Amino acid sequence: MSIVDNKKAFFDYFIEERYEAGIVLEGWEVKAIRAGKAQIKEAYVIIRNGEIFLFGAHISALTSTSTHVHPETTRTRKLLLNAAEIAKLIGKVERSGYTLMPLNLHFSKGRIKCEIGLAKGKKQHDKRETEKQRDSQREIQAAMKTHRR
Repeated sequence: MSIVDNKKAFFDYFIEERYEAGIVLEGWEVKAIRAGKAQIKEAYVIIRNGEIFLFGAHISALTSTSTHVHPETTRTRKLLLNAAEIAKLIGKVERSGYTLMPLNLHFSKGRIKCEIGLAKGKKQHDKRETEKQRDSQREIQAAMKTHRR
């Protein structure tokens, strides 16, 4: 079940491969994500010292957060993958010119996971083509809906 999706990633990039990663979160962040207070529209994934981090994800604190906790809404959060996947991703990003993008946050067996995608940037004409396809699909769906009645 998806909590929040990054629709901008699918518009700006071709997603080639997908990986499911765990996220290191604090307690208040888990509560806020469960309440739907997360946004990954401006987020991206970076690689530092052989580790992968989610940068720029915005998780708003709940009003019921404890007074002794000072929530940092856009802190860098570590992503958890196994070593072979990390090595593969590092190689593709450094050699092949790929980018890592967070695609969505979702629940998996009661835990919050981040789906990241190995992405290549789209050119402007590719974006226009994607938009044309989306519009034509929408028109087809509308025609089918009126035809059924």
